Amino acid sequence: MGRVTERRKVIRIRGGQVSERPDTLVAEEPLEIRLNGKPLAITMRTPGDDFALAAGFLVSEGVLGSAADLQNIVYCAGATLEVPPGPSGAGRGSNTYNVVDVRTAPDVVMPDITLERNVYTTSSCGLCGKASLDAVRTTARFPIADTPPVRLEPELLASLPDRLREAQRVFDRTGGLHAAALFDEAGRLVDIREDVGRHNAVDKLVGRALQNGDLPLSRSVLLVSGRASFELAQKAVMAGIPVLAAVSAPSSLAVDLAAETGLTLIGFLRGTSMNVYAGEHRVALGAAAAH
Repeated sequence: MGRVTERRKVIRIRGGQVSERPDTLVAEEPLEIRLNGKPLAITMRTPGDDFALAAGFLVSEGVLGSAADLQNIVYCAGATLEVPPGPSGAGRGSNTYNVVDVRTAPDVVMPDITLERNVYTTSSCGLCGKASLDAVRTTARFPIADTPPVRLEPELLASLPDRLREAQRVFDRTGGLHAAALFDEAGRLVDIREDVGRHNAVDKLVGRALQNGDLPLSRSVLLVSGRASFELAQKAVMAGIPVLAAVSAPSSLAVDLAAETGLTLIGFLRGTSMNVYAGEHRVALGAAAAH
């Protein structure tokens, strides 16, 4: 299993003084996700919670919607094969722990958007070019607009970034990880995951929730470090999460998706300030105006 952090030599310059010292860096390695033995996607990720990452990725793709849809997830032989793969798609060789195979239950129907593409994702932008509002609309299993509304006070929302930061253990050692956290409607931290890619961190959260039988996350707030891209909004919608908040800006397509699906989208959540881009009915705006 790969390590979350690695040590590297660094030349440090401080106040004109030069020194050599080891530095702790966040690990980044490729993970190939196979679906029922067939290669589907490769993502650059921080090792750890790989099974949850793969499960969460397949929730966002519309393949999995509950723990019953998942038969099992296993590591399989990776890039150091000594013999060609056999009919099952697996060969013999050393296990790199960088390839996982997700097996679905026999009755799970594969959506066309998944079977017809083999994608490469990066730690910065996720599924580049896959910006289809129609695809999300037709595959979402948990309509957010139909759920009882969560009502959030601005003061509660403003407190979440500090709680996220306090829980970022690996970030304290490396300064190089994104984080995603789930909070309940009372502001209690439910789960947090860190990764070199914020979309991977979200997948790890959602995948763990699926494995625990907690989908849809209809009473949850998803907070992400950095910006809110279309892909992160998509992952929130596919998991039934009604509120997505980010400490930085959303993209225009993320706002469009939020408005279309009923997702509450909050950006620039810093201190006591925030911008509500969609789904303002879940934010107690009257309470903010009274201050």
